[in-house]
Amino acid sequence: MARMSVLTRDEAQNRAQLLDVHRYTVELDLTTGDETFDSRTLIRFSARTDADTFVEIKPAELRSVTLDGQPLDAATLDGNRLPLKNLAAGEHELRVDASMRYSRTGEGMHRFTDPTDGETYVYTQLFLDDVQRVFAAFDQPDLKAVFELGVTAPQHWTVLANGVTEHTGEGVWRAAPTPLISTYLVAVAAGPWHSVRTEHRGLPFGIHCRRSLAPYLDADADELLDITRACFDRYHEKFEEPYPFDSYDQAFVPEFNAGAMENPGLVTFRDEFVYRSAVTDTERQTRAMVVAHEMAHMWFGDLVTLTWWDDIWLNESFAEYMGYQTLTEATRFTDTWTDFGVTRKPWGYDADQRPSTHPVAPENVQDTASALLNFDGISYAKGASALRQLVAWLGEKDFLAGINTHFRRHRFGNARLADFLDSLASATERDVHAWADAWLRTTGVDTLTASVDSRPGQWTLALDRTGERPHRVTVGVYDRDLHDGRSLLLRERYETDVPQDTAPEPHTGTRPALVVPNDLDLTYAKIRLDDTSLETVLRGLSGIPDTLTRAVVWNTLRDMVRDGELAPADHLATAAAHLPEETDLALVQGVLAFASVHIAGRYLTPDQRPAALATLTELCRDLIRRTEDGDHPGLRLIAVRHRIDTAAHPDAIAAWLAEGIVPGGPELDPELRWRVLARLAVLGATDEAAIAAELERDPSATGREGAARCRAALPDEDAKARAWDAMFGSDDRADLSNYLFTATAQGFWQPEQADLVRPYVSRYFKDAVAVAARRGPAIAEAAGRWAFPAHAVDAETLKLGEKCLRKADPIPALRRKLVDQLDDLGRALRVQQA
Repeated sequence: MARMSVLTRDEAQNRAQLLDVHRYTVELDLTTGDETFDSRTLIRFSARTDADTFVEIKPAELRSVTLDGQPLDAATLDGNRLPLKNLAAGEHELRVDASMRYSRTGEGMHRFTDPTDGETYVYTQLFLDDVQRVFAAFDQPDLKAVFELGVTAPQHWTVLANGVTEHTGEGVWRAAPTPLISTYLVAVAAGPWHSVRTEHRGLPFGIHCRRSLAPYLDADADELLDITRACFDRYHEKFEEPYPFDSYDQAFVPEFNAGAMENPGLVTFRDEFVYRSAVTDTERQTRAMVVAHEMAHMWFGDLVTLTWWDDIWLNESFAEYMGYQTLTEATRFTDTWTDFGVTRKPWGYDADQRPSTHPVAPENVQDTASALLNFDGISYAKGASALRQLVAWLGEKDFLAGINTHFRRHRFGNARLADFLDSLASATERDVHAWADAWLRTTGVDTLTASVDSRPGQWTLALDRTGERPHRVTVGVYDRDLHDGRSLLLRERYETDVPQDTAPEPHTGTRPALVVPNDLDLTYAKIRLDDTSLETVLRGLSGIPDTLTRAVVWNTLRDMVRDGELAPADHLATAAAHLPEETDLALVQGVLAFASVHIAGRYLTPDQRPAALATLTELCRDLIRRTEDGDHPGLRLIAVRHRIDTAAHPDAIAAWLAEGIVPGGPELDPELRWRVLARLAVLGATDEAAIAAELERDPSATGREGAARCRAALPDEDAKARAWDAMFGSDDRADLSNYLFTATAQGFWQPEQADLVRPYVSRYFKDAVAVAARRGPAIAEAAGRWAFPAHAVDAETLKLGEKCLRKADPIPALRRKLVDQLDDLGRALRVQQA
């Protein structure tokens, strides 16, 4: 395989000082076969001085290159860099004609054939440095240009792009020229799309999916378009700059690696968001949040773009914060911060306590390979939490004034952290630069520990801080409800700053039953309750009246387990006692997921796992019994899913599969049927014939993934060998797509099969390094996330992993995943030993 060079920060700065790139004219021909497509690019640019530089491209075949009409030697292509030697100052035209490879890993131009109907779809994912997989480019974010695209496609296809597209005949489509945008934001999606189109504020809006998903998209079209319009209108109330592009399309595409991508005018989403099976209202809220998040990027990231990848937080943290906040303000989903608290913040907390942690705004990201690693819980969840704290500290009025100044100063350009801080500073007297130094340039999680001093008729709260950041928190004070003994009543909420400048002032009244620092979850810190409050929580958590407060408390208990301060069995007992009374779906789902994946799967020893599964099974039965009236379908669905996943014996769930229904509902839709079959495979209660029959019943792409997951989960030596070869075999045809790789990996390791898969633990570290080197970052990420033997919590696995990091030289994407997985494994080992 040809050597591919990553772009360094210094190289990008030098090239940006040399070049102005004006316009790309790109012609793509998607009719040349299943493996490759044709790509012809004309780049108009100017050089400020005489110099050497280079353009990037990763072709299957580089057919010809001309600079200002003179041919260049295509053989000078070195990996992905085509040198442009002795470039004179002035205007230039570069023409590149190449054949390019389709991708099966969601990078570049991904090609997918739908097993349901045989139709083929292609779409681009050009994020960070993958535009060079599709056409030649000066591939860095601060060399913005106008893009004109023409696409030749099969006659029955529709072509979508950043701008409005027009079919000019003979399968040729032309997209309207874009405003100035970065190379990584160019987008094309082509295929026989099913489309629902409308207009809003004079702009064409559309939503699109594969034809086989048409009835499911149609069922949710009103909801999706209503959310799109509501968020669009709310952003226009917040932002003085109007939406900067000529249309707004949202395409739900197959085998997409991320949740979504903010391509201007053509946002691409993973098409699992087109629901084929029943989902909870919280899952609908998550989809709506992604819609809001990506739309925020039209301003944060697309209108104003980072100069280099060290400021990725200027994209992601803002879109994350704005997505949740705008959804809360503009739609029926008014409780989104609870979901953020229980699902997103733990992602940030966990990432920030690993060796791979980094500042929200790192000062120097050396190259694109390093930059790719920073799309994590810190850039998203911690950054959004920091912004929420900034709004609490600064006030929303000044915050929005600073943002609008930022847009006005840098529209269709690029900006750095310093530029953003200058814009904020223009709107406030507060020292935002000092705030940024404390919050954005540092790593780690502060801990706020509460201590309550009680005297007759008064009490005092002191908050001790481990860490250096200033915090503005809301403290919640609660009393027991003397009438029912279970509920807690809010006495008061008050704001305080940590550290406190003066001694805490005493509060009048009796000592509260519960004092919750960070009650409204406005800061980013681990919380430790005083002893009385902790006892109140363990006995009466479900009696806390506010869902966001309960999220803060559940996170506190989660952190205590991870830090060895609360026994995993005590967390499980608390869940069993209080989840049956819980009303918030995000909390039920979040707590059950932690209990089943982390506590039962990792933090308890193998001999403790059966008892933990029995507790979880009984808890799910309690929830199912509670929802028999049909008034809580989402809660019942969550309980049924987890009842399946924690089943230690096959009889009950096998009967559900045979009958096609859970007694009292719901009926088993495709998602539930594959879930049951996967658990039966783990338990050795099904076989290849049953899996093949289910695949015949559901021959869709998700059915194919379900079958791969089930086959890999079978407790059989041959099944394991086949699954392993599918993932890691040395066949360079690499026909296992990113999604099928992930599904196979999800099925392979099972705690119940530890003895059977033990020989593969040592093989993993060698084979994962090899497949990552062959297939690149997307498969490396999947191999590190899903194919890692996370169940094998023992010193030997830790030793093997550490040796791999020292000696095997995994590519950066896999190295980061291994560092994180091994740190989590070491933490689990410490929790078990505690």
